[in-house]
Amino acid sequence: MGDEKRYLIGYALAPKKQQSFIRLSLINLAKEKGIDLVPIDTSRPLVEQGPFACILHKLSGTEWENQLQDCTSKYPNVCIIDSPKAVERLNNRISMLQVVSELKISQGMETFGTPNQIVVNNPKAFTDSETLLGLKFPVIAKPLVADGSAKSHKMSLVFNPNGLLKLKPPLVLQEFVNHGGVIFKIYVVGDYVKCVKRKSLPDVSDEKLHGSEGLLAFSQISNMSQDCEENYDEIMHLGDAVMPPLSFIEEIARAMRRAMGLNLFNFDVIRDVKLGNHYLVIDINYFPGYAKMPCYEAVLTDFFLEVCHQRLNAVPSSATEDKGSDSYDSLPGLNGEKLQKCRGESLSDADSSGGEDVNVSKPRQDNKRIQFNLEESHVVQWT
Repeated sequence: MGDEKRYLIGYALAPKKQQSFIRLSLINLAKEKGIDLVPIDTSRPLVEQGPFACILHKLSGTEWENQLQDCTSKYPNVCIIDSPKAVERLNNRISMLQVVSELKISQGMETFGTPNQIVVNNPKAFTDSETLLGLKFPVIAKPLVADGSAKSHKMSLVFNPNGLLKLKPPLVLQEFVNHGGVIFKIYVVGDYVKCVKRKSLPDVSDEKLHGSEGLLAFSQISNMSQDCEENYDEIMHLGDAVMPPLSFIEEIARAMRRAMGLNLFNFDVIRDVKLGNHYLVIDINYFPGYAKMPCYEAVLTDFFLEVCHQRLNAVPSSATEDKGSDSYDSLPGLNGEKLQKCRGESLSDADSSGGEDVNVSKPRQDNKRIQFNLEESHVVQWT
């Protein structure tokens, strides 16, 4: 055991993110599996630290980008999770959802898309009938910038055009679709997919629409504390909400991962109550609060191991080297059975939707390859 290969993973996170994610339970489990998680000192040159098998970060800025470039130049095999350039599109609520329309996957009984939405950069647009033409109320007013700050989470449910006059652009106006007061949050860690259901805004009836005030402000209603995991469904009255088919969610998640070139993200999905089988992706977040997931330590530790093993064993082809890109296998599915055991469940129990608030993907059986551009898998910008 003393000769077991160990991997050094450096993390560079904002203090709040570090506190919520880098918990002692994660550090200890990773250490048992041969991974040493250590903080990166951002006041020192990155090339003078490590060398790291992997760098986990959620930072931004030209100086940090240059440090990542210098590091990957000196240590070509280091894996950067994730590409700042790839994450950049998620900083804008318009560009983040464009990826959904670009997905090339088949749609059968279940279909998906995004809500109708527009960007408003000038307050005068609120009184311009042409700007609002085709937009149906109520709408959700969201800040255009989605940088993870408290300000970016402040939203409003707007019932009529008069409510818009109280808002300050730039904003995204996204049509509100009745969805039974339930939102599905899909967490992606490499090739691992988990779907959980959370309480959302209640449906808006025609009577409420015409009898309500201009707007209702809110912030992250879905993120209720889960300190009491056992009776969470009972508290939130979510027991009757049917989970979307896991195979359907997995296909969307993996297509999004390929399209964005990201490994750590989640996306929010609602189900149109009028259609029943039509789902809408309403938001995508990079590096979400994984610590809210049961057994997140096992999920992330297995992911880190797969990344380190693949980067260590990756042998770029001559064609790949000529293109200046980095080609390696997509991360295989994580051990779903092992993860279920840490919750005292079986895979069959987790896959059933009868009162279960978690849907977990099983290991993949294919060997599809995913191409990541070298620049995208190493550097550029994230806030």
